[in-house]
Parts: sequence; structure tokens; C-alpha cells
Amino acid sequence: MILLRRELGDVLREQRQTQGRTLRDVSASAKVSLGYLSELERGEKEASSELLAAICAALGLQLSETLMLVTEKVAVSEALSQPVRLPVPANAAPAVVSSAA
Repeated sequence: MILLRRELGDVLREQRQTQGRTLRDVSASAKVSLGYLSELERGEKEASSELLAAICAALGLQLSETLMLVTEKVAVSEALSQPVRLPVPANAAPAVVSSAA
């Protein structure tokens, strides 16, 4: 099952690490406890919209940009979890199941 909090946490961690910043630095900038930010990044906690906006601001990101990155990750996860559906030709014969006992 795809969990939004995990995808969001992955995006926040990736963005922070790309910037070469520490949890301590971002938590201080966002005025969020280091432990809570760590739990968010691991997908263990859900962020309120206010908290998410503060973290995005601390990372120098637009909230909309962050949500778009999360949307892309969710779309990829959905695509990977969907079974492949092959088209069945209109003239295909129905499958026959034999029950030899």
C-alpha cells in the first residue's frame, strides 16, 4: 500500500540531503524539533499543513513544488504496483479449463 507520509518523508529527506544540510540545521530553521523532523522523513508521522509549510520554507522550496514531487513519487509507486493488462484481441477464443479427475 502506498503511504503518502512515506513518500512525503522521502521527498523532504532527498531535498535536504541534496542541499547538503543536516536535520539539526533544517529543524532549527523550521522551528521543529529534530526528533519530529526525523520521524517525518522516515514516514512515521503525518505533518500538518502549517508544519509542512515551515519545513518547505526552511528548505527554500515552494509548498506546491514539494507536493508535485510527492505526486510524481506516488504516480511511480502506483504504476509499479498495478498489474500489467494486455489487450485481448476481439477474435480470441475463450479459455477452456479442463477438470480431469
